[in-house]
Amino acid sequence: MNGNWLRVSPDELEQARADLGWAYELAMTQRDDNSERWAATDKAWNGLDFLLDRLGFEIPLVLGAERLVELPDVEPDSEEMFDFLENLEDDWGYGPPSYLTPAHVATAASELVTLTEGSLIRGVDPQELNRADIYPGPWEGPGELAWVAHYLPGVQSFFAAAARDGAAVICWLD
Repeated sequence: MNGNWLRVSPDELEQARADLGWAYELAMTQRDDNSERWAATDKAWNGLDFLLDRLGFEIPLVLGAERLVELPDVEPDSEEMFDFLENLEDDWGYGPPSYLTPAHVATAASELVTLTEGSLIRGVDPQELNRADIYPGPWEGPGELAWVAHYLPGVQSFFAAAARDGAAVICWLD
């Protein structure tokens, strides 16, 4: 399971909202071309999300703030949700994508710039991640937290460039 981001212009975001099939093709093309518009956190996505949340980071950077597909109002692990997702045409791997608006991106970029790899993991007990069942786990091995933190400079660069461009970001797991 990997975390992915795609930088899109506001016009492209509107097109994605109207046609997720188009957006999926764009995302896969950018990923296959290893474009600067695409970035990934590989399997570190859940650890990064946990660590940012632990620091009070308000923007849901990894999973997005807005949905591109309206989900039913049922429990996330319920049979109804399972049935809905199983029949969803716009599943990009592990459910439909979400997005961050240009305003979210700008806020995230300004908050990310203050972080360092050390500050992201300082004082973190790996057992916190194990207790929270953070993917991929387990977390007590040497270098596990540093492995997540090493993604931070790339994340900072990606969001700084997106903010400079006034871009939105589509977020998905596959």
